[in-house]
Amino acid sequence: MTRYVMGRTAQEHERLRRQAAIWQQATGRLLDVAGLAPGDRCLDVGCGTGAVMQLMAERGGRVTGIDLDAELGEKAAADTGGTFVAANVETDDDAVPAGGFELVYGRLILLHLPDPVAALRRMWRWVAPGGRLVVQDYDMESTEAFPRLPVTAEWRRVFLGAYAAAGRDYRLGTRLPALFAQAGLGAPDLTDVAGRLGTMADTAGMLAATYRSIAPLAIEQGLITADQRDAFLSDIDQAGRDRPEVTMMWPLLIGAVKRR
Repeated sequence: MTRYVMGRTAQEHERLRRQAAIWQQATGRLLDVAGLAPGDRCLDVGCGTGAVMQLMAERGGRVTGIDLDAELGEKAAADTGGTFVAANVETDDDAVPAGGFELVYGRLILLHLPDPVAALRRMWRWVAPGGRLVVQDYDMESTEAFPRLPVTAEWRRVFLGAYAAAGRDYRLGTRLPALFAQAGLGAPDLTDVAGRLGTMADTAGMLAATYRSIAPLAIEQGLITADQRDAFLSDIDQAGRDRPEVTMMWPLLIGAVKRR
C-alpha cells in the first residue's frame, strides 16, 4: 500500500484503538441503517485493530477483514471469530471473491490512498447483488478550537499541511458522493454525518497523538524540526491543563451507503 502517512508504530496502533472507541456509536448506527442482518457476509477493508469487525460480529455478521498489517489483522480475526486476508486494497482485485459479501465496509481508508476512485471500484466489485457498500471518511477541516488558540493553529498548519503535501485529501469525506459517481456507482442511496464537540481537556491527548504520528513525515517535508515537534507536544499538554474549558470541534465523520 502507498505509504501510510501516520506511520506504523505501537503508539499509532494505540491511537487507532482510541479513535475507534470514539466513533463506535456512529459507526454502529450506520451499520444498522445500512441494514446489516444476522448471517450477512461482511468485509472490513483496512480492518486495522478490528473494532468494526467486532461491531459487525455483534450484529451477527460473518466477518472477514483485509489489511496489509498481518499482525493487527490476525489478532482482530481471532478476537472477533472472523477471518483475515493480508491484501492491498490498491492492487489486489482477487484478494476476496467478487460478489462475495452482503456488506463491504471501509472507514478512514480512502483518504490514505492516492486513487480513492479505483479503490471504490474494487470494493464495489466485492459486493454481492442486493448487498451494500458502506464507507466512512473524514473531513478534517472542521477540527478547530473555539476560541481559536495558537496551539491548535499550529496543529492545523502541520497536520493538515503534511496530509496535503503527501497528496492526500483531508476533506475527502465531503467528496464521497462525487467519488461514488466518478467510480461509476451512481449517487449514494443515503449519506450520514457524525460529529463530536468536546473540550480541550478531552481532546488535547488526541491532538498530541495525531501530531506525534504525523511528525516523522512533517519533518521530512520540512514543515517542522524535531525541536518544534517537542515544543508542540509540551504546548498541547499545557493547553489541556490551562484551558480545559475551550470547546473543540473534531473532524466530521461522513458516511455513504450504496446498494448494489
